[in-house]
Amino acid sequence: QVQLEESGGGLVQAGGSLRLSCAASRSISSISLMGWYRQAPGKQREWVATITSSGNTHYPDSVKGRFTISRDNAKNTVVLQMNSLKPEDTAVYYCTAFGGIWGQGTQVTVSS
Repeated sequence: QVQLEESGGGLVQAGGSLRLSCAASRSISSISLMGWYRQAPGKQREWVATITSSGNTHYPDSVKGRFTISRDNAKNTVVLQMNSLKPEDTAVYYCTAFGGIWGQGTQVTVSS
């Protein structure tokens, strides 16, 4: 079973950018769907972005136009580029792979 490890979280001011990376322990080329979710304190985990094996991407309206997900099958990584960050983007961000596989998460804090 593939294992996922996120990195790249941190503290950033509103309007800034962060780039999150998700490193997989083995090839992700055969994984049909990978994505990112986030969970803020006291809230349910919510979907942020998904990408198919063919590169099709999907986003909720809350991040559309600001976040970009990409995958590099050769490097076994999935990246979430986050621009124009807002305080409401503050959360723990989780990488996920189809089949219920989750990473440990990385904290993103956006100050106003």
